[in-house]
Order: sequence, then C-alpha cells, then structure tokens
Amino acid sequence: VVAAQYGGILTDSASVLVVCRTWRRRAGEVVPGGRTFDVRLTRGRRGWRVTGVRPSRPGPRADRLTTAARRVLEEQRIRLPPAARADVQSGRVHDSVLTTMLALSRRYRIGVSVVRSGHPTLVFGTDRRSDHPQGMAFDTWSIDGHPVIDPGTPERLVVGYLRALADLGSDNVGGPYLVGAAPQFFSDATHRDHVHAGFAS
Repeated sequence: VVAAQYGGILTDSASVLVVCRTWRRRAGEVVPGGRTFDVRLTRGRRGWRVTGVRPSRPGPRADRLTTAARRVLEEQRIRLPPAARADVQSGRVHDSVLTTMLALSRRYRIGVSVVRSGHPTLVFGTDRRSDHPQGMAFDTWSIDGHPVIDPGTPERLVVGYLRALADLGSDNVGGPYLVGAAPQFFSDATHRDHVHAGFAS
C-alpha cells in the first residue's frame, strides 16, 4: 500500500481509496504494477464493515501523448503510483492537470495518490459528477516527503501548496485547511488527509 485516503466520509458510510503497488514475475522479469481500490464501508451496530471493492480501470495506453503528459511521466519530482501513471499514459488526463503538476514540481516534490481512475464517479454522498473520472483533477497525499495527514507536517507547507494550486489555475482546491473563500477553496472531513485540485478546463 502506497497510500490510503478518504474518497468520502459520512456518518454511516465511507469510501477509502487504497493506492497499491505490486510486483510480479513475467518471462523471468519482475514487472511493476498496481491498482487503486475504492473500498466502500458502512457503519452498523458492530462498527464499520466493507460492503464493496471497486478496482481502478485506467484504460489502454494512448498511441500519442501530449508534451505535458510525456514530461509528467519523466519528472522525478512527481511520484505517480501505478494507476495514476496508467491514467496519464492513457492520454485521458487534461493538460491543465498535467501542466499544474509540472509547475508544482519546480517548487515541491509531490506524491500523487489519485488522478482519474479509482476515484468515485460521483462526489461521495451526492449526485454530482466528480472531476476525477473526467481527467480534470488530481489528489496529493505527500508534499516534500511529508504526508498531508501527519500532524508533524508543517501547516505552512500545506497552506503554501494550497495557495500555489490556486495561483496555477485550479478553481476547486480542497484540503485540511481553509485558506480562502468558496467556491474556489473548501475544507471538510474527506480532505483532511490529502489535497484536491480540480479544474474547470
């Protein structure tokens, strides 16, 4: 498990996104891989219970990628888990997401958790479509090697990252701290363990 974060949490139901990396042998070689799993839970009298597991499905590799996609895949300061890397390789992630990652990487080392696949299709607990399956958002679980959820992570580091996202064009910035006015900024229980950046175009 690379990371685990909320996909959504309500009083009696939750989505936990479990980001995994795996290795397997194929033709005598060790081949890296992995998926992200949307684990659904409900709460009853005896506590939380898993009610479903939905694996990521990034789609096939694209024959051609944009310059931004190729640069993100090559950038060592952007850590992409297998499902997120496959999302970029599929060509189904918008350039606004990719150019923002690249701009951030000049200032931060970023640990991406989820891009497109493996995330709930709808914003959890609503009937609104999430930006993620449309390739218009990405989540960050660590900044400069510091997990967002870690109480020891400096608040100024996360706040600076949130503001940098807004400066770079994200119109939907969420995290553990509220750093500006709605609708551009938001903070809630779901986003106390990661930073969300969504884009309108």
